[in-house]
Amino acid sequence: MSHIPQLPDFPWDTLASNIALAHSHPDGVCDLSVGTPVDPTPAVIQRALSHASDAAGYPTVWGTPRLRQSIIDYVRRRWSAPEQVEDACVLPVIGTKELVGWLPTLLGLGSDDTVVIPDVAYPTYEVGALMARARVVRASSPDQVESIQPGLVWINSPSNPTGAVMTTDQLAAWVDYARARGAILAADECYGEFGWQADPVSVLDPRVNGGVLDGLVAAYSLSKRSNLAGYRAGFVVGDPSVVQGLLGLRKHLGMMVSTPVQAAMCAALDDQVHVEEQRRRYLRRRAVLSTALLAQGFRVDDSQAGLYLWATRGEPGRVTAQWLAGHGIIVAPGDFYGPSGVDHVRIALTATDHAISEVRRRLSERQTDI
Repeated sequence: MSHIPQLPDFPWDTLASNIALAHSHPDGVCDLSVGTPVDPTPAVIQRALSHASDAAGYPTVWGTPRLRQSIIDYVRRRWSAPEQVEDACVLPVIGTKELVGWLPTLLGLGSDDTVVIPDVAYPTYEVGALMARARVVRASSPDQVESIQPGLVWINSPSNPTGAVMTTDQLAAWVDYARARGAILAADECYGEFGWQADPVSVLDPRVNGGVLDGLVAAYSLSKRSNLAGYRAGFVVGDPSVVQGLLGLRKHLGMMVSTPVQAAMCAALDDQVHVEEQRRRYLRRRAVLSTALLAQGFRVDDSQAGLYLWATRGEPGRVTAQWLAGHGIIVAPGDFYGPSGVDHVRIALTATDHAISEVRRRLSERQTDI
């Protein structure tokens, strides 16, 4: 008898018919379904990777002292982290998806435990909980789960998929909720560099956490901010007792970031110039795409930050996704992210300027189809 956890179907596998339809378009496919970067990895990062390529020995799970300092400097400079953030508070991970998927298991959660995730959420939060055989509860505010005693609470600001940004007060309310119940609060802040109509705030900010990191961890990815998704580079910062516990387990399991990637992470974190350049690229693409969608009767909800537009035509998202596939455009139906997303689609900004312009052209030529 198999003891492998039963997981939902991989969401993108359910798009096979849309993908086939889009590929039949005479002008080719514009894929806006996945948030994978398409722009070059900055040269400063590539050079650092290359220079560290002579790496015969095993890397350390905790990361080099140089990398740990780069992480500390970054979160203090960029996210107002307090001075008590030090070596014991930081840990590199093999891409943030790995952390999200394994965190409930590494925290020792099981069938008697509950994981709270956002109402509309990145699917791996649920998958990670199911891997640990924990119960999953969705909520958009602490008020909805007042009676629940979770072991882990995930929050995500800016949100994937909606692009919503939590206020300082909203973040603080989740911190208070988790601490009152002895739960770990994990904040996914991977899209924080891309605030458009709102400025993201971190749970590391003393205005949110009261100046202490007890029970908190924040997760960061370099994939989006630095165009190095293929490097698999992320890190966590937070309560040193939690971080050091994760470090001890990850040593046993061999969860280590390669030495060249650690060097590349230092270069990425020490340089903000390339991030600002990438922000400008995404902002241009966002303006083109949102204008085109609005002109064709779409409504764009939330989307104050991040790399997606959360859009609807007032119909099931699957219907919208199929309509767009007929024009060679692939998007992600909102029900990928939970039942509350059923009337929306997630449209990624992570496509080339040419592809975004092509989407605009195709939409403008189909006005009578709306």
